[in-house]
Amino acid sequence: MKRVINLISLAVLTANLFAQSTPVEITPREQRTQLHYLSGRGCDDMVQWDFQCTDGRNAGKWSKIGVPSCWELQGFGTYQYGISFYGKPFPEGVANEKGMYKYEFEAPEQWRGKQLELVFEASMTDTEVKLNGRKVGSKHQGAFYRFSYNVTDMLKYGKKNLLEVTVAKESENASVNLAERRADYWNFGGIFRPVFVQVKPALNIRHVALDAQADGTFRVHCYLNQAVEGSSIRTQILDNKGKKIAQTTTPVKVGSDWATLQMSVAQPALWTAETPNLYKACFELLNKEGKVLHSETETFGFRTIEVRLSDGLYVNGVRINVRGVNRHSFRPESGRTLSKAKNIEDVLLIKDMNMNAVRLSHYPADPEFLEACDSLGLYVMNELAGWHGKYDTPTGIGLIKGMVERDVNHPSVIWWCNGNEKGWNTELDGEFHKYDPQRRPVIHPQGNFSGFETMHYRSYGESQNYMRLPEIFMPTEFLHGLYDGGHGAGLYDYWEMMRRHPRCIGGFLWVLADEGVKRVDRNGFIDNQGNYGADGIVGPNHEKEGSFYTIKQLWSPVQVIPVAAANDKNCAGGKNVTMIDASFNGEFTVENRYDFLNLNTCRFIWKQVKFPSAGERTDAAPRILKQGELKGSNVPPHASGKLTIGTAVLAEADALFLTAIDGNGQELWRWSFPVNRQHDTKGVTASNASSNSASKRVTFEETKDVVAVKANNRTFVFSKNNGQLQNVTVGAQTISFGNGPRVIAARRADRSLDQFYNHDDEKAQDKNRTYTEFEDAGIFAGLDVQQKENDLVVTANYRLGNFDRAQWTITPAGTAILDYTYNFSGVVDLMGVCFDYPEDKVLSKRWLGAGPYRVWQNRLHGTQFDIWANEYNDPIPGETFTYPEFKGYFAQVQWMNLRTQEGAVSLTNETPETYVGVYQPRDGRDRLLYTLPESGISILHVIPAVRNKVNATDLCGPSSQPQWVDGPQTGRIVLEFN
Repeated sequence: MKRVINLISLAVLTANLFAQSTPVEITPREQRTQLHYLSGRGCDDMVQWDFQCTDGRNAGKWSKIGVPSCWELQGFGTYQYGISFYGKPFPEGVANEKGMYKYEFEAPEQWRGKQLELVFEASMTDTEVKLNGRKVGSKHQGAFYRFSYNVTDMLKYGKKNLLEVTVAKESENASVNLAERRADYWNFGGIFRPVFVQVKPALNIRHVALDAQADGTFRVHCYLNQAVEGSSIRTQILDNKGKKIAQTTTPVKVGSDWATLQMSVAQPALWTAETPNLYKACFELLNKEGKVLHSETETFGFRTIEVRLSDGLYVNGVRINVRGVNRHSFRPESGRTLSKAKNIEDVLLIKDMNMNAVRLSHYPADPEFLEACDSLGLYVMNELAGWHGKYDTPTGIGLIKGMVERDVNHPSVIWWCNGNEKGWNTELDGEFHKYDPQRRPVIHPQGNFSGFETMHYRSYGESQNYMRLPEIFMPTEFLHGLYDGGHGAGLYDYWEMMRRHPRCIGGFLWVLADEGVKRVDRNGFIDNQGNYGADGIVGPNHEKEGSFYTIKQLWSPVQVIPVAAANDKNCAGGKNVTMIDASFNGEFTVENRYDFLNLNTCRFIWKQVKFPSAGERTDAAPRILKQGELKGSNVPPHASGKLTIGTAVLAEADALFLTAIDGNGQELWRWSFPVNRQHDTKGVTASNASSNSASKRVTFEETKDVVAVKANNRTFVFSKNNGQLQNVTVGAQTISFGNGPRVIAARRADRSLDQFYNHDDEKAQDKNRTYTEFEDAGIFAGLDVQQKENDLVVTANYRLGNFDRAQWTITPAGTAILDYTYNFSGVVDLMGVCFDYPEDKVLSKRWLGAGPYRVWQNRLHGTQFDIWANEYNDPIPGETFTYPEFKGYFAQVQWMNLRTQEGAVSLTNETPETYVGVYQPRDGRDRLLYTLPESGISILHVIPAVRNKVNATDLCGPSSQPQWVDGPQTGRIVLEFN
């Protein structure tokens, strides 16, 4: 069940990224900015510094620590999760240790006469710096921002220099603590991003801020570190092959230290998340003689951002749909300290779900992450910290300046965020555009500002109502994940509503990955702080949960549906399409949901396959009967068309696989269509009865309590007290499969019998995560045993209850065929028939059906019809991360083999619209999502939906609602025991 990753394509993408971020060498090295790292560049290459922590683990003594790092992950100080002290700037009991760093480095003699800046990419939190015993400047406050000091006059050239840094985990500034430290995420301490010396010529370009528009207009504000008499700025634009395509020279006004330059490029290749075309601009400071004093190179893209009020966000004149996710900078082993490779991993992971946008929650990310978004293509929402609390105005002004100046030239940055969930200081709203010539939209996440309504976690109905308001609806957080809930659960309903509404442009799911820390003080235990950090689509080490693939399918920019099904109004949008008929002619309706790319940039691979039967060897794989590949049809963005694969269904074929591959070689999605052969005349009884046993009759024995049916060395024991199968014996081995079939029906416990919230129950609010079973007052009416040719038919009859009849046909081969009828009328979240089998005796399962992940009623997408298998597992949500989960509800199951300590149980399901339940999903220890009735091994006509962290199931859309059922339900399964 392991998915094959296209490693070649990933390698190509990564190679392109590194190639595009390589500096263009136009001027000699001594005229270019050079970076001399005093630390490592990330968690993969830390440099050892001397270190002492004032409190917590390993405190009060000098030792070594890797820099950059979060000191808790290196064995120092105290772990602390921020929300524990919510709303309190200086609470009693907060972890407030300090870390003291020392590091010696040599300043080469060649640096003399240059300008030297000591740069910290980020440090948590208040940071004081000394060089050779002298204070280099004022204390920095604010954890996630680049800051620097001019140390030109403090260095000893050609000698060793002593750098001393004191970092306080808590800030002396109340507003910093409230904005950054009292949040729903881990609070670490330390120099967690790189430290380097930036070496520039004495006269240099301090900063450039550019604006490259889709029409080829290129405008730049260029700032010098000081006025240079008679100076000018020469600017060259190079394409991605290094070819110069434009050049201009602009004089700097007399006595000034800045200049604005402008030029134009004809028909530039535009930047979007789908077409991340990049250019380079080389800026050279020339003296009055035309000599190059300094050179800087910036990577950029030509693109235009436009907000059309009450309409949408337009990129290059095209209204885009935002398929986004919130993302923390995080790894379990290193906390907030990442590396270039890990930042690229995150971008590739996001794009693998067919997303096109990311929100940096709740602080600016590493520069390498933005570089990866530029090169691989993601729209970025860049955020000033402020989780409910907000910076005071003087502090915020400085931090915004640093953030915007660092990130302003990244084409991927589309929005600026001023805080989160009322953590915005409105006095700061105007600060962003002071440093941004592109004047990107500034938003208030969860607020209504600048034409965007970004309210979080509204129910399905509330979301519809928000779209009736005049502002563009773009929730910056929705479908809050928790364990296996949220994210993909309910996404189909939300997304169909959102993408079709003229005032909604999409939104951002919460959140990419669990923030589970590897506790070095607790033997490596992954600590999610209970349910607080367990919100991810993937686990802390990027273990993929079921929602990962639901999102990947629903957000695929290419959607495919067989033409016959597309013409069926009940199958609109692909919601229920799972099968094709044997008469299928190879024609699909295809929808191009790209914003910019034609479908002909994709290719499609199809395969007709035959699956092994339930009785074949356990390693038997599907056999490819025929396959082919074709280019996508000429279908423009936001349009639909036809795709014809030019093949009819083969007589042997069990399924058709169709895979869409994008222009980068990445799989968008693989659709699996089983062939519906329900009109075939093959009978199960005949197919399972062997010729050796065909002439043998099935026998039975009766006692006062049981009927024991014997066939082919197997004994089936039926109770005369309730009509249920008690157990099965194969030879001398008893297989404890029994206590069924019995009807199981349940509803959410806070609901009335009419579906709605039970206002008559004072404790209803406490029950919306639990389920109540319906009692069955039926009466067993007796067993009837009849010989039918060589088979024996045992019928259990019932009256005045939910069960009507269970008819067992035992064949001479020892196969048991169960035809059952039950009836139920009312509102249910779970309904079907079930058997017991001891969970502790199960070893593994293998099945033909949708997989490899379980489904919920509101998360049916994201599985593929195929052969799947996995060993028994029972992960604790939020604590252990083994996926796919063994237990749960599985769709489209044709057969399932359970391997147990007692033998093998094979179940063939001849009622395709039902689900097979393998016990019931396990919730976290806090049981915040569900407590479901025990259902053993079950065949279910109705399965429950799953809620998210914020909204109960009835608030998550039509697919999440309970079902009104009325009347009889029938089904057939075939059981074999070995």
